Amino acid sequence: MIALFNLFVKLTGWPVQYLCFRTKVYYADRKKSGRMIKGPAIIVSNHTSVFDYAVYLFVFWSRTLRFQMAEVLFRKKLLGLFLRMMGGIFVDRSSFDFGFISKSENILKKGGIVGIFPESRLPLPDEERPLEFKPSAAFLALSSGVPVIPVYTNGSYFKRKRARVIIGTPVNVCDLSDPSLGEKENLRRVSEKLREIIIGLEKSLDEQK
Repeated sequence: MIALFNLFVKLTGWPVQYLCFRTKVYYADRKKSGRMIKGPAIIVSNHTSVFDYAVYLFVFWSRTLRFQMAEVLFRKKLLGLFLRMMGGIFVDRSSFDFGFISKSENILKKGGIVGIFPESRLPLPDEERPLEFKPSAAFLALSSGVPVIPVYTNGSYFKRKRARVIIGTPVNVCDLSDPSLGEKENLRRVSEKLREIIIGLEKSLDEQK
């Protein structure tokens, strides 16, 4: 049901998203990264706008993306219903309910794709971007063993300039961890390494013509 509703939204929303975003997609390594994702994976991205999710729906058009989404988005009944029908994973940032982790793990076990914005919120205008990454993406990647696909968006939506997205090469987070560290230290280390990769993608995108 979720996959069918996603397909319906993509088919009917394609002309609208093209006018709003006109997304141009780049690749860190065209031989290793692409829009056609095979098997389970975790998409990790910087966060610039509530429209980031909408952009990625069409960047990775061939797969159903199940993004972790903050509780604030579900407070409006119609929007909340729409996001649930799209397969959004409810995350209550004000509680200690980590059910979203187990739900994400189940999706990955079934071969699905989970999307995460590890900054956990939108940066304020005067804050350095990207914000410090929360550990949920690192934890999920380490526990599931699936690859992480880093993605960066410049957030240029509804503007004359086109939205620009760059897809990085898949990452095995086990290669980023340090066996000599404890769990918390490793999560912090992997989270920071993922953030550094996203920053690297930003620099690579800036170099593109």
